[in-house]
Amino acid sequence: MNFGEYVAAISAIKTLAPAEEWQLWRECKSGDRKARQRLIESYQPLVCREAMPWRSYPYIMDAVQEGTVGLIEAVETFDPARGVAFSLYGMHRIRGRILDFLRKEGGADIACLEAPSPGEEGSANLKERVTDRAALSVPEQVENNLFSEHLHSALERLPCKEKAVLEGMYLGSADARDMADDLSVSLAHVYRLRDKGIRRVRGMLARFKSSWT
Repeated sequence: MNFGEYVAAISAIKTLAPAEEWQLWRECKSGDRKARQRLIESYQPLVCREAMPWRSYPYIMDAVQEGTVGLIEAVETFDPARGVAFSLYGMHRIRGRILDFLRKEGGADIACLEAPSPGEEGSANLKERVTDRAALSVPEQVENNLFSEHLHSALERLPCKEKAVLEGMYLGSADARDMADDLSVSLAHVYRLRDKGIRRVRGMLARFKSSWT
């Protein structure tokens, strides 16, 4: 199967109704393998979306397979009781798997960290927001090699909703209103979660820099 055929197959997948999705999660977490497989198949469009920017890459279907591994890992570790949409939770593992594969093949960097947040024209990207520019003393070349690794590590240590907001707004394609709907909170609360998350990540990165230097 080539990527065009894969996209055509994915386009035929129908979105799960909320009640059906919740039932599948209950069955999956009770050990039902058929429910687990149904969730993996239903969420395959998330892999397609994350792979789409790399569709011209020679090994794109290998990258899709890696993204699917990330999807499976996300399904196995997701806790539906925590109130975070699976699309936000799963995106990080899927994208991480795809980018790790592309890095190893020499075809990608972490460009997503350099992109501005959707819906905020002229806004700073995640790297600019969490970095205290006045405190920078590590040489630029070394920082570029190490920053992304420590940023992702810091994101993993955030409270669940703060992590979901930062990943959704800065590493994904969600805008703040979509995040508010997914998390069932107000738009203002989404921005508070974003700002708290940025402060926490900035603190973690500051400790890394002080210990490194």
